[in-house]
Amino acid sequence: MSGHTENDIIIAAPLDLVWDMTNDIESWPQLFSEYASVDVLARENGTTTFRLTMHPDENGKVWSWVSERTPDREKLTVTARRVETGPFEYMNIRWVYSQTPDGTKMHWTQDFAMKPEAPVDDAWMTDNINRNSVVQMELIRDKVEQHARERRTASVTTD
Repeated sequence: MSGHTENDIIIAAPLDLVWDMTNDIESWPQLFSEYASVDVLARENGTTTFRLTMHPDENGKVWSWVSERTPDREKLTVTARRVETGPFEYMNIRWVYSQTPDGTKMHWTQDFAMKPEAPVDDAWMTDNINRNSVVQMELIRDKVEQHARERRTASVTTD
């Protein structure tokens, strides 16, 4: 068995701003509520290798792993995968951005499988990712939209 999730959100902000803010990996601890830190390990041929560390879970465990992320600005896509898979056999992620009449649509697809010895199974992780993706996407939306409002206000006051 394997897990598959798809989640999306419309962000009332220009595509360039959404792209820039969500692909600034170093700022992810301020953009996502779940990440305590990010350490960029390498940048090569358009791919960034980095370590993500989460805030401690309800049991005090700190989860951390290394991922690779490759944005394609022309195609408005990002592909990513866990290099250190931890409890996953594999974890592949794809972000797709598109312009809509209401702003920018950000769509996340995650394909994965849990290892047999993992503390949870594919179904549990699918539900967990679906719940958490909604929370994180709403936080990102709110922060990007706030930034867009601040930029509009700043440009009006300097004109």
